[in-house]
Amino acid sequence: MTLPFEMKEDSIYMAPLGGCGFFGANMTLYGHNGKWIMVDCGLGFADDTMPGVDVLLPDPTFAQELGDDLLAIVLTHGHEDHIGAIPHLWPRLRKPLYATRFTAGRILKAIDDQQWGPEARVHEVPPRGRLDFGPFHIEYIPMAHSIPEANALAISVRGVGAILHTGDWKLDTDPVEGALTDEKALKKLGETGVLALVGDSTNAMVPGHSGSERTVQKNLVDLFGEFKDKIAVTCFATNVARLSSIDAAAKANGRQVCLVGRSLWKTEEVARQSGYLKDTRPFIDEDEAGLLKDDEIVYICTGSQGEPRSALAKISGEEHPRVRLRPDDTVIFSSRAIPGNQRAIDRMKNRFYAAGVNVITDREAPIHVSGHPYREELKQLYAWTKPKISIPVHGEQMQLEKHAALARECGVEQAVMPANGQVLEIAAEGIASYVGEVQSGILAVEGGRVVAVDHEAILTRKRMMFNGSAVVTVVVDANGRLAAPPKVTALGLLDENSDLDAQYIADAVREIKNAVANAPKELRADDDALSEMIRVTARRFFNARFDRKPQTRVHLVRI
Repeated sequence: MTLPFEMKEDSIYMAPLGGCGFFGANMTLYGHNGKWIMVDCGLGFADDTMPGVDVLLPDPTFAQELGDDLLAIVLTHGHEDHIGAIPHLWPRLRKPLYATRFTAGRILKAIDDQQWGPEARVHEVPPRGRLDFGPFHIEYIPMAHSIPEANALAISVRGVGAILHTGDWKLDTDPVEGALTDEKALKKLGETGVLALVGDSTNAMVPGHSGSERTVQKNLVDLFGEFKDKIAVTCFATNVARLSSIDAAAKANGRQVCLVGRSLWKTEEVARQSGYLKDTRPFIDEDEAGLLKDDEIVYICTGSQGEPRSALAKISGEEHPRVRLRPDDTVIFSSRAIPGNQRAIDRMKNRFYAAGVNVITDREAPIHVSGHPYREELKQLYAWTKPKISIPVHGEQMQLEKHAALARECGVEQAVMPANGQVLEIAAEGIASYVGEVQSGILAVEGGRVVAVDHEAILTRKRMMFNGSAVVTVVVDANGRLAAPPKVTALGLLDENSDLDAQYIADAVREIKNAVANAPKELRADDDALSEMIRVTARRFFNARFDRKPQTRVHLVRI
């Protein structure tokens, strides 16, 4: 592949394809001397501006076109925004995958139903493992997070230097599951020299410290003791530590824990296989939970982000086949809203409020801590590692800007914020500069296929969502004269069972009939021209009457 820039021997090149400027879809490439590695292959979640689309992916075209020069895909940890695109994009990349045991287990679970699943080579990396690919030497550094086995990657090239790619992390002196952030390894790396820190910016705007999961566990013990009826808790399905904390709180209050949602059961299975949840009792299923008294059960449910097909969403709409919540039962949101999901979450909460169910969030009780570093933690990391360059990632623009400003306050010489697709040259002397741009963008998982976000099917749904849809069926003879009255259907605009709307339909039919009758003979003889004239006539009618320009289609039948 011919690159749009020249690679120098004394530089490392960074090309983010996702994760810069928005949350999710993390994918970053590092290059040297014509060879590249990929760090993470994650997905993002669509909001309600993209009807019918749940999952977004980074565009991997640049990585795909590298061919044999792309050596491997290295994963920092097992969250969906870092590994979730693998089931969709691996067939395009077809490169070996490297991850620690828990993350590897999650990947294997995700691809086991894919026809190509056995072809994907998933290599297990030991704790604090080391990898070598071409010019790259990679060291795994354990980091505390809300999922086991989160790792920073120290990526070094002989004669150039080292880049610390932090992944997701925090400082937690007493994590319930998983390792402590390896302060010793980070300090050692800082002593040997860090060219650039490519760092998590999620909470760069938040002062203080993110707090410990152990505190959440203690608070849940007290909170559960306040209620006598059923309790349902929702959290991120991958938060293994929170599963352990909820079980400890339930046990202290004489309750059993039931998992509701397939992703929770998958996480539980992989966690136990990987040596976690050792002090956590076996969870029970919904049938077993149905045999217990209300004050003997705690449900853990998927759906903390308002996902419409999740367990909690179905429970809130009384659509779940086995789990029902009644007045005086309690729902605890032990998570925080990902930007863009608040409206969907609020819809669920409102349904629970209307049903008389108690709703507890982290505003009412200290029942959640973030898995990402607050400002004081970021300052500590910079003090340990002393990088020459700060490259904030994993955040929207406001988080990236705040992270960059904080890095400068910490004495970092240069802070740069590349957009997805912009290529940074990181020179051995500790200077970063933009040298080119590669293809990037966002793809959508639409109807089981992967398409561009501006695919016509998605754009049409968006237009229909705001303007409705009109279909006009017209039957004409060989001369282009109407052989029957036109049929007009206006979805999202008119109710055919309403007398008032029936009059609007009659008015639309009359205008179409007049337009066809008055059309020139040459136009009536041309199917395409006649269809377009009818489409424009109908659209103008609805725009004049309703101030809407519906998606309009004409079915023309000539007999």
